Amino acid sequence: MNDLFNYLSSLDRILVRNPLSDWLVAVAVGLAIVLVVFAVQRILIRWLASGTRKNPTRLDKAMIRAVESTKLWLVVFISLYFASQYLELGKKTEGVLDKIVTVAALLQVGLWISAMLDFWVATSRMRAEQGNLAEATSLSALSFIGKLLLWMMMLLFILDNLGINVTALVASLGIGGIAVALAVQNILGDLFASLSIVIDKPFVIGDSIVVDSYSGTVEHVGLKTTRVRADSGEQLIFSNSDLLKARLRNYKRMVERRVVLTLDVEFATAPDVVETVPKLLADIVTAQPLVRMDRAHLKALTGGAYQFEIVYWMLDPNYTLYMDTRQAVLLGIVRGFDEAGIRFSFPGPSRREVAAAAAAAGSVAQVGGGSDAPEMKR
Repeated sequence: MNDLFNYLSSLDRILVRNPLSDWLVAVAVGLAIVLVVFAVQRILIRWLASGTRKNPTRLDKAMIRAVESTKLWLVVFISLYFASQYLELGKKTEGVLDKIVTVAALLQVGLWISAMLDFWVATSRMRAEQGNLAEATSLSALSFIGKLLLWMMMLLFILDNLGINVTALVASLGIGGIAVALAVQNILGDLFASLSIVIDKPFVIGDSIVVDSYSGTVEHVGLKTTRVRADSGEQLIFSNSDLLKARLRNYKRMVERRVVLTLDVEFATAPDVVETVPKLLADIVTAQPLVRMDRAHLKALTGGAYQFEIVYWMLDPNYTLYMDTRQAVLLGIVRGFDEAGIRFSFPGPSRREVAAAAAAAGSVAQVGGGSDAPEMKR
């Protein structure tokens, strides 16, 4: 019994302006708040993620992300405010504690908003990749801009709460900002190039492009680089600023594909037969599906052949279809020429030139044979 009285009397002992009993109560309140927040966090996550909820919405999933982003070490600072209500502290200490609690609360609110923003960007990107690839391309830049604005606002609120003149600070940072911009101008150049790609959309995720001698499909447009899956399989990484300076071809946006074919016919072909070749070529091309015939002409008289040019348009830009049609046209020309008795002319001497060369070689042989006879007699 005496021990109990001694313990109770020790609670009345003054420790830093407050009885020991008040300190124990304050610590208990602080710990209780932390434990309650931790328990509520776990319960909310399990409840929102449980399969018993019917038709969970995107808001439920966003709330899970926000609840998961709750930091207990920030809750500890916030609990100090409620615990301090049971203590008599000096005005200076209370002022410092109020600032700490406000900063912790602002940081936690920023984490909640940032988590929900990340969730919105991730889900929107997945949905956009299935339908609107242009929107998927712009989401990464919008996410960066959104987070940048969010934490800039939070920083200004925190500095204002700490008693710093934000207006004067922003003005004083102007000169420093110029120096920083000069130091990181390459990074800023890529960043603004990324925004340019998002706004102007010269290409989007999924487009098939050719940059200089490299070709592939766009996989990701980041803040500094763009990643392209090359046709040969490897990943190509381009700096955004360099990419916009290059001559870029976007084959995904091709509506029609123009095809030009040239072929040479032997000079030995009769003029009447040569006159029928353009119509023959046009008939072969127009017989193909998804083709719009443009023209077929005798283009030039080359060194040893009649040169014809065929121009037609593929109404579907699909590359496999283009190659299938090209193959069908070429095979049709081979069969049509074979039936009409028209011969192709290939690089090298013509048949007339070969015959003339053979005749000349024979004459030389005869002359040479007469001159060799006296030697043989020797």
